[in-house]
Amino acid sequence: MKNKFTITFVMILALMIFMTSVGEAAALGNRMLYFGTRGRDVKALQNMLASKGYFHVEPTGYYGPITERAIIEFQKNYNLRIDGFAGYETIRKLKGNYNLNISNSNYRLNVTAEEMDLLLRTVYSEARGESFEGQVAVASVVINRVLDDRFPDTIKGVVFQPWAFTAVHDGQFWLDPDPSMRKAVEAALKGWDPTGGAVFYYNPAKVTSYWIYTRPIITRIGRHFFAA
Repeated sequence: MKNKFTITFVMILALMIFMTSVGEAAALGNRMLYFGTRGRDVKALQNMLASKGYFHVEPTGYYGPITERAIIEFQKNYNLRIDGFAGYETIRKLKGNYNLNISNSNYRLNVTAEEMDLLLRTVYSEARGESFEGQVAVASVVINRVLDDRFPDTIKGVVFQPWAFTAVHDGQFWLDPDPSMRKAVEAALKGWDPTGGAVFYYNPAKVTSYWIYTRPIITRIGRHFFAA
């Protein structure tokens, strides 16, 4: 009787070890991930979420409350079913946007992941208190400058041009951007320019150089005046 019990216990233990190793070796997308699951695929998921600004701690391979909240936030922003589970559709959407180069024929510019991050940081630091239209407008100014011969021809060059953006100068640019800003950036990249082609904008309550008043105003959106 004792031998049978020992054999049964060993078999159960071996099965548990086998199932754990299967979970550890699973490739991301081969199974549904949810609260309590562990494995390399969970860690891959966390790394992917971190690259998009949804996960802000060291990846552990354990699907706990932080991972669940990150997935829910991602699902909200991409109009997916909000359940906190990393299932097929959620992982497919994550993978579909996890590219070093973001090439879209509908975009005014093709941007790299680094350039998308720069745009997100610019919009967040310069316009996080503005309406969605106001956020699209700020992103549009950056894009308009890239396409204008008077300015650097890259997003990085435009963003870091000396004294071009107050948030870069005062350090707010390096705040972690809200992932929801991506919608505003994508709207601008797809061609919505509520500024009418502006390459300058300013908040009259915070002007430090009166030169900006020499620029012809095109429109006002929220607290910002947009100028040519």
